[in-house]
Amino acid sequence: MTPKGFNHWPVFDGPLTAEMTDRFLMGLPEHFQNTLNLKLPLAAWRQLLEESSEQLAERVENPTSPLPWRYAAAQLLALTVDPRLDVLNPTMIEIGGGQVEIGLAESAVEHVMGELKGLGVERAWITKEVPRHSVYLQPYAIGKYPVTNLEYRAFLEATEQARIPQGWAFGQFPNERANHPVYGVTAEDADAYAAWLSAASGQAYRLPSEAEWEYAAAGPENLEYPWGSTFLPLHANTAEMGLFDTSPVGLLPQGASPFGCLDMAGNVEEYVADDYAPYPGGTAIVDDLVSVVGAHRVARGGSFSRFRDLTRNCRRHGKYPRKIYVMGFRLAKTL
Repeated sequence: MTPKGFNHWPVFDGPLTAEMTDRFLMGLPEHFQNTLNLKLPLAAWRQLLEESSEQLAERVENPTSPLPWRYAAAQLLALTVDPRLDVLNPTMIEIGGGQVEIGLAESAVEHVMGELKGLGVERAWITKEVPRHSVYLQPYAIGKYPVTNLEYRAFLEATEQARIPQGWAFGQFPNERANHPVYGVTAEDADAYAAWLSAASGQAYRLPSEAEWEYAAAGPENLEYPWGSTFLPLHANTAEMGLFDTSPVGLLPQGASPFGCLDMAGNVEEYVADDYAPYPGGTAIVDDLVSVVGAHRVARGGSFSRFRDLTRNCRRHGKYPRKIYVMGFRLAKTL
């Protein structure tokens, strides 16, 4: 069973402006409109209820299982126990490090602008990625998934800190989204979570650097997107997919990075450890984000509410003060 596509590829005729509503920026009309429907018939639910939690977890990340079935399996795990999630021992992927290259060659800017035509992308946003340059990385590990609501809840319960995510309506834990990435947090919230987990687990967790994040997403071949050179709407939970909500972590295994990291494109934007600064040899860009927010933490990967331009592995972004920019994070640690 293939979902009946919500074919969502809007085209913006001109630059984006502050007067545009959030719905307009998501390519939606102001009136109600159905989006991607992943519901299963009752008979399918009965079949899934026969499966163990381990079988359900395997189904979620099985690319041969139809997407609505994977989504339903993840829903059942959210309401019971998702064996993929271990608060004090999150699944990490080890990466050897060494001398790597990140960023975008200046000669590629025009090509990227052409590929993203119709999304209102400004050239300055892309030139932030210039130049492509060499960085030395110590061996490190990075989270297979972004941090979930379930994991973040453990942090809040243990510390009683006033860091409730804006993504939790009225401050209530969303049981049905326990295995979805947490969003609506600040960079400082993410740092506080990493510090708590480090103390609780005895492991030195932190946020990844920009270079660590990009290399984990793009791999040695410097892929444009985690899976390859062409954007594919069912490989990432972005506005093109048309779900317009978070999805369970690992739901889109076709979108895995070369190292096996999941959800690095779409779902929620992910804070990294670095504040924005020009790359060595690059030029400081004063775009709308810098002019409105000023100094800010870089975020990577795009989200369910924004389009494919933010899912490019090189793309440098951050928290713009509008509700459609949904921010989460994943962990890293030095090996």
